[in-house]
Amino acid sequence: MRQPVVPGPGAELPESVLADVVRGTGASVGLVYVLPPGERVLRLALVSGVSQQIAAPWARIPMNASIPVVDAMRERRLVWLGSQEDVARRYPQVGIVLPYEFMLAAVPVISGTTVWGGLVLLWPAWHAPRLSTAERKTINVCCLRAAAILQQAADSGGPLQHADEPRLLPAPHPREADPGQAMAALDFAERLPVGCCSLDLEGRLTYINAAGAELVGAGAATLVGNKPWEVLLWLHDPVFEDAYRAAIVSRQPSSFTARHPPDSWLFFQLYPDDSGISVHITPAAGRPGTTEPRPPPSPAEPVGATALYHLTHLATVLAEAADVHDVVELAADQIVPAFGPKAMALSTVEEGRLRIIGYRGYDPELMARFEAVPLTSDTPVVRAITTGVASFFPSLADLKRAYPQARHQDGMAAWAFLPLTVSGRPVGSLVLAYDTPRPFPPAERALLTSLAGLIAQALDRARLYDAKLALAHTLQTGLLPRVLPHIPGLDATARYRPAGHGMDIGGDFYDLIPCTDATAAVAIGDVQGHDTAAAALMGQVRTAVRAHATDGSSPGDVLARTNRLLTDLDPGLFTSCLIAHLDLANHRVRLATAGHPPALLRHPDGRTETLHVPAGLLLGIEPDADYPTAEFPLPPGAVLALYTDGLVETPGTDIDHATIALASQLAQAQSENLNALADALIDHAEQSAPRKDDIALLLIRPHVA
Repeated sequence: MRQPVVPGPGAELPESVLADVVRGTGASVGLVYVLPPGERVLRLALVSGVSQQIAAPWARIPMNASIPVVDAMRERRLVWLGSQEDVARRYPQVGIVLPYEFMLAAVPVISGTTVWGGLVLLWPAWHAPRLSTAERKTINVCCLRAAAILQQAADSGGPLQHADEPRLLPAPHPREADPGQAMAALDFAERLPVGCCSLDLEGRLTYINAAGAELVGAGAATLVGNKPWEVLLWLHDPVFEDAYRAAIVSRQPSSFTARHPPDSWLFFQLYPDDSGISVHITPAAGRPGTTEPRPPPSPAEPVGATALYHLTHLATVLAEAADVHDVVELAADQIVPAFGPKAMALSTVEEGRLRIIGYRGYDPELMARFEAVPLTSDTPVVRAITTGVASFFPSLADLKRAYPQARHQDGMAAWAFLPLTVSGRPVGSLVLAYDTPRPFPPAERALLTSLAGLIAQALDRARLYDAKLALAHTLQTGLLPRVLPHIPGLDATARYRPAGHGMDIGGDFYDLIPCTDATAAVAIGDVQGHDTAAAALMGQVRTAVRAHATDGSSPGDVLARTNRLLTDLDPGLFTSCLIAHLDLANHRVRLATAGHPPALLRHPDGRTETLHVPAGLLLGIEPDADYPTAEFPLPPGAVLALYTDGLVETPGTDIDHATIALASQLAQAQSENLNALADALIDHAEQSAPRKDDIALLLIRPHVA
């Protein structure tokens, strides 16, 4: 056996690492990935058997992606996919981009406890359903060799050099070229009355005979070195490129029919091997003495590139869906026009029963009959959910054979019952119904399986989002005051606006706390973050502030005690807070702040000032932090405004200038009604710039005697 050449730091992984395993296993495609130390993105280092263009979507793979090579590395085992449907079911993202027949093995590259990368190999569909012992041994030797090289490079002082693009191994040549035989082959091809040409693995034309050039209407000088669909405008159609991709990835013949303007139809047959593709070109209408070519695909067989476009588009829109309603509406709107069914229905499983969550093309009364059907019933929908296996019925007769008791209730002629599963867990089902019989060829079955996988993942994410949103809103509702308490001699109003992103919940809080007959405390604060953790901490802070404020402590003491509590809890989040103590009898207000925006005071004559208080540290940083208290007059009829930074802070805006603008807006407000004034301040903020943070606002006004 060849001794491995171990490169030093800065060298590249030898091409022979991949070439040897591809040759030893008979794989049609090979990919070697490297995980640079300290990174979380796999980099494609070596490629064999496909073009750079086809490999491009897989050049960089995040380690949290649902991809075979990532799973192989994470689980430290071989991942084997034995069919196109297997790929579509387990890895719908892969099935979207490569909807072709192939088998795949993904293996980790490991030395000791270190995972250095991974190896991916593809075989044509005629490969045995399992890897042989010899193939497994060859793969293991390759992975051990690659791991040793990567380990040696790291031990030598640095990792291997990584190029911006993966290196493409040259296509193999099965035999040495004999000049005499080459000329004989050329003469043979030129004498043929039918067209023939050759493409390399990149899709570039390397040769075309005279008959082929005449049929396509272009000379060899124009075509050679170029991709035909980029030179011949009438071939600039996804069908041609999809046929080329299918032939390269699956190593199986593919074909298509194209119209050569003005009214000629040509039939192209592609025959691939490891070095390129041979293309046979004939008139689609046939010539005397020739065999009629296969007709174009019928409408029941979706063309690969077109179906891929629709599936990719669906994946894109589903990625934007936030909740279950969005997923259902987007899926229903996209599936019926793009994939051919006349009706579809989505269902989920709740407490052992089906729940219809969306449909198109079906009568509401019919859908009502299937609502709450138990999972113990023997129906195609239930069987798809409980077994995780899709069922396809090309005709009513096929459905009756499988389910003799089935009643023909929807008037359709063909059906696909697809399970929605995530990580082996049933989420629900997707039913597609067609008004004419449909053969459901293997490619379409795999496509629909990928479709169901995408919807299942989107639906699972949406259900989790809905659950978290409900919990977050419950927290928000429970932790903020339902209504402000009535305090004699004082008017008060509050507003809260969520950030408008994430779960629409944050850590902003406010409170009005009665102390004695003539005193009260006001608090406003902002816990770092926009999630349930922030909301939960907000509740703790508000409770602590209320407890310390009711005993008559000064605002500085309230903040100091609350700060010590937070540093003891060590929640990992910091909190800004402003406390105001109102003395209504003496018309005074005392303030202390923990890194919070300053309060504004509008005097009865309309003059507005910013109440600057010596700033203390945010709560939760330093247990012995000091919070000075400052005192200001609070005349009857004045308006005290407390707010969080979401009201004044926007990207690219100076917060001091924004605070001055808010004070000006408060001074210019015409309404004396506190509710109208609060609404005006919120509306001005939201209209002036997009808000990325929560907003809390609390307005206080002592009565005029």
